[in-house]
Amino acid sequence: MDDLRYPIGRFAYEGDVSPAQRESWIRDIATLPEALAEAVNGLTTAQLDTPYREGGWTVRQVVHHVGDSHMNSLIRFKLALTEENPTIKPYEEQLWAELTDTRSLSIEPSLTLISALHLRWVTLLESLSEADYARTFYHPGSGETVRLDRCLGTYSWHGKHHTAHITALRKRMGW
Repeated sequence: MDDLRYPIGRFAYEGDVSPAQRESWIRDIATLPEALAEAVNGLTTAQLDTPYREGGWTVRQVVHHVGDSHMNSLIRFKLALTEENPTIKPYEEQLWAELTDTRSLSIEPSLTLISALHLRWVTLLESLSEADYARTFYHPGSGETVRLDRCLGTYSWHGKHHTAHITALRKRMGW
């Protein structure tokens, strides 16, 4: 079950992040919209409404979740860049995934959102200095103070993680 839940493994934060690692993670953020769109290309309504694993979200919910999650992350970056260690507002992703827009809306609006959001996010990310990447926010849900370079790595992983849910499902189902 862990392989289906974490098809690329869990995110591992190794500590200091090099400029080369950041560049790689920014490329991941930049290419996610196309990779995600390709992963869902041609899927039928029934396929979009198939859970990627037993007890997991449907493909449709996964796509909408990526939009919701990455929107929240960009806001967290902006807060950390403009305030001193702000406390961010966590959200209940499981409950968001059950809302009507996430369960039934076409995935096209979220694919469009992700594409536009990532264009803005990458523009911001490419402009940041070493000092900017060392800025932090406080996450009251985890009780952790999070550096922006770590957050960047988490979201590089997050996009690939959810894209792999879809591509692994397609492979298992022969779609």
